[in-house]
Amino acid sequence: MPRIRRREFIMLLGGAAAAWPLTAQGQQPAMPIVGFLRTTPSAPFAQLVPAFRQGLQETGFVEGKNVAIEQRWTEGHDDQLPALLDDLISRKVTVIVTNTPGALATKAKGTTIPIVFATGADPVRDGLVASLNRPGANVTGVVFITSALGAKRLELLRQILPHGPPIAMLMSPSTPDIEAERREVHNAALALGQQLVVSEVRSGRDIEPAFATFVQRGAGGLLVGTGPLLASNRERIVTLAARHALPAIYSLREFASIGGLISYGTSISDAYRQVGVYTGRILRGEKAGDLPVMQSTKFEFVLNIKTAKTLGLDVPDKLLALADEVIE
Repeated sequence: MPRIRRREFIMLLGGAAAAWPLTAQGQQPAMPIVGFLRTTPSAPFAQLVPAFRQGLQETGFVEGKNVAIEQRWTEGHDDQLPALLDDLISRKVTVIVTNTPGALATKAKGTTIPIVFATGADPVRDGLVASLNRPGANVTGVVFITSALGAKRLELLRQILPHGPPIAMLMSPSTPDIEAERREVHNAALALGQQLVVSEVRSGRDIEPAFATFVQRGAGGLLVGTGPLLASNRERIVTLAARHALPAIYSLREFASIGGLISYGTSISDAYRQVGVYTGRILRGEKAGDLPVMQSTKFEFVLNIKTAKTLGLDVPDKLLALADEVIE
């Protein structure tokens, strides 16, 4: 057998290396999987998924091309959260995107999987992060202001209503943020000399009786509070407001888009777009704990003129000028 000189051996080795892309180097890494988990029904919040995809796309990730998204929704059965979470973890997801209950449950698992949350509450108070600027550990997210705008909503509603009749307030089950919203609206009403009729609902079954109480008490307008229960039942609430001819203001544009009179609040869809951006940055190698908690700053003031006409209301020109969107 002829001897192979050192120079020839190196050339042979180089030729073999050149062939590697056809074999081992040609194997693509596994596509990262994002777990999208929410403790709400899916249908009322379906708009959050394309918003999240948009944020991912802004960082170069397209579902089905270089990232996969596994959606899990409790669909009103929050007791299923642990099983849904275990399922995502077993699938070795790269990041978990979720709301406050999902983030708390994931963190309690002690997993090192990065968590990106979207919340309308205080993530420091709730124990999700150490601070907004330095979240630490494997958690970060986006905060959107909701309940803190209750007094402003009351002010806007009063500008379109004749003064005098009580204003009804429909509230979600009590939480620290909901209680803060209630206090803020109550204090604003006292300062304005405005009578309030408050009703707290704990399930969808309580909504219709609450409206019966509002009508019985002579309410002339309605302020719908924040929270996933009311957002999930927005079609029923808007329908009842129309049936009882109650001009109403809501926290989400999704109410106004289906016939609600006014909405004012931060855009949850835009918050989920920002969550998508953060998720993309983590997929590219950044650490969740190094990303400061972001505050969503996109506010939306929407007026439904068609509903105003049906109710026989004249919308002041100054409100029309302030509106980000007018639905004809």
